[in-house]
Amino acid sequence: MNDTLPSWHDTPTKQAILDFVAAVTDEAGPHYVPPAARIAVFDNDGTLWCEKPMYIQLDFILRLMVARAADNPALRTQQPWQAAWERDYAWFDQAVTQHYQGDASALRVVLGGILALSDGQVVEEVEAGASAFVANERHPTLGLAYRDCVYQPMLELLRYLERHGFSVYIVSGGGRDFMRGFSEELYGVPRARVIGSTVAYRYVEDEQGGAIVQRADLDVINDGPDKAVQIWNATGRRPILAAGNSNGDLAMLSFAGGPALPALRLLVVHDDGAREFEYRAGAEKAIDAVQAQGWTAVSMQRDWRQVFPG
Repeated sequence: MNDTLPSWHDTPTKQAILDFVAAVTDEAGPHYVPPAARIAVFDNDGTLWCEKPMYIQLDFILRLMVARAADNPALRTQQPWQAAWERDYAWFDQAVTQHYQGDASALRVVLGGILALSDGQVVEEVEAGASAFVANERHPTLGLAYRDCVYQPMLELLRYLERHGFSVYIVSGGGRDFMRGFSEELYGVPRARVIGSTVAYRYVEDEQGGAIVQRADLDVINDGPDKAVQIWNATGRRPILAAGNSNGDLAMLSFAGGPALPALRLLVVHDDGAREFEYRAGAEKAIDAVQAQGWTAVSMQRDWRQVFPG
């Protein structure tokens, strides 16, 4: 058994990864890519860590909404506060699924609640709250701390790519300020390489040299085509490896390589209901694209020896 990527079974998927890395790092080969251009981008939710029964950041946000509704009873009959107060997590999950199926109406309601919570938050406090939440809170059904809901095979892939001269970026629809709170500790990815959704900001003077404070206005929802745009904004390059798991990752996957560079496009398929969750909702178009475009599917069931760290 090859001891590279030890949590991966020796399947064609693993071999495709090894072959691609070997090709782009072979200076004498036709597909050689210089280290500066070896950009790898990874979605977060559902690609690097568990996203069911709801996004981990959403759990964080819902607890803040419940606290706000506890102080203001009038919110308890208004969405999304009502769903948070009643622990109607299926409502939020359906809002996300409908978004990836083309209907963003419910997600816009969720975003309105998130923006109301964001207003006036100092960015360092948001990051500290995210770090503490991921370190101390637990997944509602898996019995794991959230910090242990990362996918061990993907952690190994991140380190393997770095050893071969890749610069790894997280490119997520999740909040950038939230992910910066744990990206380096959890994934070994520096905060400067976190690309996510952002609100608008303002500068506030204080006795400590000033602060950057969130405003209740959207800047970028880093999903769908905007993922490709924000990758270009942050790196000035096309990635040569892209990994995602949903319809929202299609543009990012398509953008990889382009006409001049080799590319490996990975789609994590959630088909292991015994060790994680089994679902296709919100990933239908992406799964079809794997088959139509010849991209590489990563089956949790067939390709991974283990899902979570031991």
